Amino acid sequence: MKLSQFDFELPKEKIALYPSKERDQCKLMVVHRKSGKIEHKVFKNVLDYFDDGDVMIVNNTKVFPARMYGTKEKTGAKIEVFLLRELNHELRLWDVLVDPARKIRVGNKLYFGDDDLVAEVVDNTTSRGRTIRFLFDGSDAEFRAILDKLGNTPLPKYIKREPEDSDKENYQTVFASQEGAVAAPTAGLHFSKELMKRLEIKGVDFAELTLHIGLGTFRSIDVEDLSKHKMDAEYFKVDERCAKIVNRALQKKKNICAVGTTSMRSIETAVSAEGLLKPMEGWTNLFIHPPYDFSIANSMITNFHVPKSSLIIMISAFAGYDLTMEAYQKAMEKKYNFFSYGDAMLIID
Repeated sequence: MKLSQFDFELPKEKIALYPSKERDQCKLMVVHRKSGKIEHKVFKNVLDYFDDGDVMIVNNTKVFPARMYGTKEKTGAKIEVFLLRELNHELRLWDVLVDPARKIRVGNKLYFGDDDLVAEVVDNTTSRGRTIRFLFDGSDAEFRAILDKLGNTPLPKYIKREPEDSDKENYQTVFASQEGAVAAPTAGLHFSKELMKRLEIKGVDFAELTLHIGLGTFRSIDVEDLSKHKMDAEYFKVDERCAKIVNRALQKKKNICAVGTTSMRSIETAVSAEGLLKPMEGWTNLFIHPPYDFSIANSMITNFHVPKSSLIIMISAFAGYDLTMEAYQKAMEKKYNFFSYGDAMLIID
């Protein structure tokens, strides 16, 4: 398929700037893959579609305050530094993006806060990418505390406002535990603790895995031929417990729901030759695009995504291209909210 097939016009007012007041009270579109039926519900109604022994696979990654603002030595020029990932724990080496990049060269020092933290640029990686080394002699706990204090919640750029205190909680799932993501697994944001408890009472199992979302998930696709697109690699881990829960449900022919595109990419990376989920840890650059045969999940929860993104392309591989485009058209007609803080879609058979 071609990239241009996934383009559509989205009015700015459809982009959610804030989440719904209650996590599980956002709109939910239910899309039936086999019949093509589309229903309009509220997110807490997911309870009606799952039963005893069914499994929901969630990404327990935790967002860290990745966006920092500093000044360049001597000139005092203001610089945005976006932390992507830690390269070396002991040396405090980080892979980052800088803006404006033209002002930042190897050897420059950057100052953050009231000179609470200093970093030195040690390498260029891409046009905007740099490797920096934080010059800090304290303990790891003290270093993390300073990053938490100086960093901002890394809201996506399409949310055209400054981060607020409420975003520290809102832009984090209630099951987030493994720090390392620069963006939230947004399908998981709709789950409240109460809803999870009600699902558990009904007999639904939750299987946790980890995929630390980097900018690769959101990087724009620049090739018309989708088979030529290369995803950036992201770290993921499927542990023994997750695999055991999922495989037990598979063998009993229960429903298995991937909560979010990151959960789906992780399990599709860790499929065994027998079609089961295997424990696995490493890096995945799997790009799912039509046509694609999914091995594990037969349902999926997701948000409404950016045009021409790897996310909407994956959704169309799962739900079918025509049905996906029909669902997006209906979402606009019914005033659904789009993107990270927007409404949800449940795709089932």
